[in-house]
Amino acid sequence: MTTPLPISFFPFLLLIPAICSTICHANSNLLCIQSEREALLKFKNDLIDPSNRLSSWVEGRDCCEWIGVFCQNSTGHVHQLHLASLLSAPDFNATPAEWEAYYNSLLGGKINPSLLELKHLSSLDLSNNNFSSIQIPKFSVCWRVLTYLNLSRARFQGAIPHSLGNLSKLQYLDLGGNYFDDLEQVTFKLPSLLELHLSGCGLHPSSISVNSSKSLVILDLSWNRFSPVPKWIFSLHGLVSIDLRYNDLEGPIPDYFGNFSFLEVLDLSGNSLDSSIPNSLYSLNRLQFLSLRGNQLQGTISSAIGNLSSITHLDLSYNYMLEGRLPTSLEYLCKLKEMDLSFNKIEGGISEILQSLSRYCLGSLESLDMSNNQLSGHLTDQLGQFKNLSYLSLAQNKISGPIPSSIGELSSLKFFDVSENQLNGTFPLSFGQLESLETLNFRNNLLEGVVLETHFSNLTRLTTLTASHNRLRFEPNSSWIPPFQCETIELGHWHLGPKFPQWLKFRKKLFVLDISNAGISGVMPTWFLNLPTQFEYLNLSFNKLTGGISYLNVKDIVDLRSNQFRGPLPRVFRNLQHLILSNNSFSGSLFELVCNSSSGELMEVLYIDKNLISGEIPDCWNHWQDLGLLDLGSNNLTGKIPPSLGHINLAVLNLRNNSMFGELPSTLQNSSLIMLDLSENHFNGSVPAWIGDNSSLLRIISLRSNNFDGHIPHKICDLLNLLILDLAHNNISGTIPKCFRKLYSMANRNNRENYMYVSEGLYLSALLVLKGRQDEYGATLGLVTSIDLSTNSLTGEIPKEIARLVELRSLNLSGNLLTGNIPDNIGNMKLMESLDLSMNQLNGEIPLSLSNLNFLNHFNVSYNNLTGQIPTSTQLQSFENFSYMGNHLCGPPLTKNCSTKDFSTDSENNGSSSEESKVNWLYVSIVLGFVMGFWGVVAPLFFIRPWRHAYYRKLDHNYAKLYVFWATMDI
Repeated sequence: MTTPLPISFFPFLLLIPAICSTICHANSNLLCIQSEREALLKFKNDLIDPSNRLSSWVEGRDCCEWIGVFCQNSTGHVHQLHLASLLSAPDFNATPAEWEAYYNSLLGGKINPSLLELKHLSSLDLSNNNFSSIQIPKFSVCWRVLTYLNLSRARFQGAIPHSLGNLSKLQYLDLGGNYFDDLEQVTFKLPSLLELHLSGCGLHPSSISVNSSKSLVILDLSWNRFSPVPKWIFSLHGLVSIDLRYNDLEGPIPDYFGNFSFLEVLDLSGNSLDSSIPNSLYSLNRLQFLSLRGNQLQGTISSAIGNLSSITHLDLSYNYMLEGRLPTSLEYLCKLKEMDLSFNKIEGGISEILQSLSRYCLGSLESLDMSNNQLSGHLTDQLGQFKNLSYLSLAQNKISGPIPSSIGELSSLKFFDVSENQLNGTFPLSFGQLESLETLNFRNNLLEGVVLETHFSNLTRLTTLTASHNRLRFEPNSSWIPPFQCETIELGHWHLGPKFPQWLKFRKKLFVLDISNAGISGVMPTWFLNLPTQFEYLNLSFNKLTGGISYLNVKDIVDLRSNQFRGPLPRVFRNLQHLILSNNSFSGSLFELVCNSSSGELMEVLYIDKNLISGEIPDCWNHWQDLGLLDLGSNNLTGKIPPSLGHINLAVLNLRNNSMFGELPSTLQNSSLIMLDLSENHFNGSVPAWIGDNSSLLRIISLRSNNFDGHIPHKICDLLNLLILDLAHNNISGTIPKCFRKLYSMANRNNRENYMYVSEGLYLSALLVLKGRQDEYGATLGLVTSIDLSTNSLTGEIPKEIARLVELRSLNLSGNLLTGNIPDNIGNMKLMESLDLSMNQLNGEIPLSLSNLNFLNHFNVSYNNLTGQIPTSTQLQSFENFSYMGNHLCGPPLTKNCSTKDFSTDSENNGSSSEESKVNWLYVSIVLGFVMGFWGVVAPLFFIRPWRHAYYRKLDHNYAKLYVFWATMDI
């Protein structure tokens, strides 16, 4: 039995918890060291803090409670200082306000040396700030316990301080994202270092080395200028991760990488390595991550790839030259989670590849990208066996057949892309079972049939539906509400009409919409123009929509071409980049659109051609500084070209088929024009010489059907990129410049396929008169080479130098006053498809070399003075008689035979007929008779003096008689 405590002792017991509480509270709120607090305040005073992040750093408060400061519980010393920016850099689409908030969150200024007084500091993080005007401080041995140092992306400048080598306890060092001077080498001798990150520092091999850190396991030298791989790397045998992506590495992949027996991560992507994949890499059986993406590797993938038994991520994409079939040893990659072989030349059947992967990878494979290869065959039902597959891209191959219904069994599938293949059949109903699906892309295939509402019944997470260019019909009930809230819907070339799709009314997050060429007609509904979302891309082209549009709430790209819209031009969002209104019935002037200061600030493409726009082009283009492509052709515009158009850096100016006049303003020479089309107007003056001064990028010049006069300026010969020159139907005189031989792109083979590409679905286009007819060229415009100088007043001979333009496909010199022979070397232009020399004054024979023009399909030399036999060739005999009429030619295809005696004689006498030959001899006889008769009378008078004197006396006597007679008559 215990003895109860005296009642008088009870109050003392109550004091014990209070004392303990006081002691514990004192320990938990231990004040930081005074000297360290003062050091931190000095450090703060030299910083620039726009957002006042360090507002808690004030005198009198415990520094251990300051933001970013961490103290040791037992001693109170500051041992961690973490002042990295709290905000990540916004993306390029961020608003100015978001960028301003980000920059305000960055610390700047100077690093006060007082920071070195924190001698117990073990971790320092100043990353993601803005110390753009200072160097990294020369850290000394004062920080003997520092194990973690992160100064990445803080915009330090200057050199890497050598004092970093004195931090003997340092285990983690990150200096990435700072661009350092590399005038002297820095050697890291850090015996405890485990991770070294120098990504994006602009370093080259002589800048840095590591030679004593046997403990180093992670080395990141990405985004530098290393070439070749530094040899000191291969002495670090303990490395587990090597990152050398995006350097200047060239040549073969070194075999030394096979010596890293502990290596788990190897990233060599984004270089210029050009060998095959060495077998040494296939021996790394601990390797989990291998990326050789974006190099120039070639050859086949060896069956030794099956030795990479630990691999989980394999990326060989964007090499373009890896070819052949995949080895069946892929089946041994039993841990494979992600495989990316896109953008190569890998062949074989897709079903065989899936079969190899299905043997051991069924449970592990999560991502498979085989897009942009040369795969063929059909997708089979085995596709449904990959239950964990979340990402599948087979785009841009040659896969055919239907999409198997087993696709609905991929319950984890989030991304599915089979675009630009040859898939046919119907749209599988089983797509409606893919509850996890977020992106569905099967555009540019041959799918057909009806799409039902049930196809989308369970796609509640779908954000991207890209299915344009198929043969599908979708006619949901007018009351249908989609279960998804897509951000991107592209159903171009589906049949969605004739009514405007009502189900779009409920889209609240729609940013990209393409329902072009969808059979939609009628007036665009008001609710669509008032949707709460702001489109980034809107394509309603090639429908039959009518009515007017007052305002377009689109941020980036609008394409309304080939509809029946009318009324004044719509007001647009001030940041709009592409406005394409071609082939409608918009009317009125350009003034409101062009001169409104809120329009055009970021506009890059403005197409209003083939409308009813009238009046003059206003002279207020100065704030359209980003405008590169301007097409106002085929309207009712009048007046002159305003000078301010030359103050913006235009690449394309098309004013074709209007009623404009005047001379070309000299300000246009300030532009970087690629295409200048002013044809079918009333412009006058001479073709300006400045057209070749600062316009070396010009590829298309069309001044056709105007009133230009003068000579062809020789400056045109300086346009090395010129592909099309059309000066036809003007009043140009003089000779054809011999310097045309300098037109480089017409004389040399170049890769021109992509020259005329503008953006998705939009190419530069031009109306060209080739082969005797006018056609519009779009996607193939970059492949056309043409010179048309027809219907002018050019004189002289065709210069033989023009035959050096061996890439020229069309030459039209008809309707001029050209003389002389057709150049004998014209047959060197072996790619020529159209040649028209008609209606000139050319003479001589048709050169035999013309028989070499095997691609010629339009030919005309009619109405000249050509003679002789038409050369024999497959092409020249295929043209009709009218190609040769108005000459003195014979032989097929003409009916006139060259073998008759009369024609043979005629040919020897420059084509004269036998009857004309007899008349010529008559003239010769008359001349000879006259000469002989004249000298028969004159010669005796000249040589016999008595005869001469008697002759002159007789003349004097007769003259006297006539004088008396005329005198008598006068009386």
